[in-house]
Amino acid sequence: MVRKPFTLSAYLALARGRERQAEDAARWPDRPDGAVMWLHSDTRERLETLHTLIARLRLQRSDASLLLTCDATETQGFSLDGAEVHAPPPETLGDIERFLDHWRPDILIWAGNGLRPALISETSDRGAHMLLVDAEDAVWQQPQKRLLPDATPGALGLFHTIFAQNAQAAQRMRRLGVPASKIETATPIEREIVPLDSHDGLHEELTSALAGRPVWLAAGLLSREADAVMRAHRRACRLSHRLLLVVVPQDPDDEPEMAECCQQVGLRLARWDHGEMPDENTQVLLAGDDTELGLWYRISPLTFLGGSLVSGAGGQSPMMAAALGSAILYGPNVGNHLPAYSRLVSAGAARIVKDMESLSAAVTHLIAPDRAAAMAHAGWNVVSSGAETADMVLAQVNEWLDAIEDSP
Repeated sequence: MVRKPFTLSAYLALARGRERQAEDAARWPDRPDGAVMWLHSDTRERLETLHTLIARLRLQRSDASLLLTCDATETQGFSLDGAEVHAPPPETLGDIERFLDHWRPDILIWAGNGLRPALISETSDRGAHMLLVDAEDAVWQQPQKRLLPDATPGALGLFHTIFAQNAQAAQRMRRLGVPASKIETATPIEREIVPLDSHDGLHEELTSALAGRPVWLAAGLLSREADAVMRAHRRACRLSHRLLLVVVPQDPDDEPEMAECCQQVGLRLARWDHGEMPDENTQVLLAGDDTELGLWYRISPLTFLGGSLVSGAGGQSPMMAAALGSAILYGPNVGNHLPAYSRLVSAGAARIVKDMESLSAAVTHLIAPDRAAAMAHAGWNVVSSGAETADMVLAQVNEWLDAIEDSP
């Protein structure tokens, strides 16, 4: 067995001496037969992304089973496609031994910058294949227990491969003493984007009806945001009189209220669910629901993503809009998907707006075809690079599964 660094050995000694916690084993289901892939994340969003990724692999290798754990307390009792998310064991060796004795994981994919050195060390000692993904250029976290030494370098060195999000994250780990041979630079993993369908005939008919008019989309709009978006559009129309806004409510029941709001603001409206097609005088095309969202993304080079201007909603994922070639505008309240928005902003694919005035100004500026196209291209690069990282992870996991199957 490879000798562990002093700080990790000291951490483990203190972890062994601490009081054992309450039993969780009684709540665990039986370990499934065959190989077990263990996915652990510090956040629910990362765990969902990992699960979506591994779901691709399980279509080819149905014999492999999943164990899901997450540090985020809100995930306890949560399920992903029938797979329950468990809390990881406390950082006490007795709890960890019971956990590993029960599950006997063959492969561990660990995501994010939250470390559990004792759990990682014991998993390594049992011969599991270990991969760390989405390592950020940020401080590494371990359970905040007083008197425990910083075991980060030793824990990181136990992974077979580490995917760092960028060169800065890779450099941070090298400074900690992690061998450069274990570190690969790869963009963050993104959830697989399956593009929404669009009826070709309907796309051609609508494109012909619009006759080259500039179009922007408000997707997943909340009723509380409708007035600001409608007024922003009316102001933008002063400089671009042929500009058309397509509105897709987040809740289909809000369609009548949004139609009334549009009329109060003084905009000429066509209602898609009433069978109305936009003509040259139409300023707003209001969809009843998101049934044709794939169509609206494809005809709109610029999209405002709803649920982001008002507090409490948390926003929506921007990756579908980016995958379908739309430049992105969004409000400040996107806490549920902040990492995705941050990557798109860094790439020049998305821009934040704060109110009606800034939304109107952004639409006026970005509706120009060259500007919207440049942002859309940047967004596609983000989506496609995340897919390349996913392919790298799947290739590594496939290689390990082959080795497990071939072992006596």
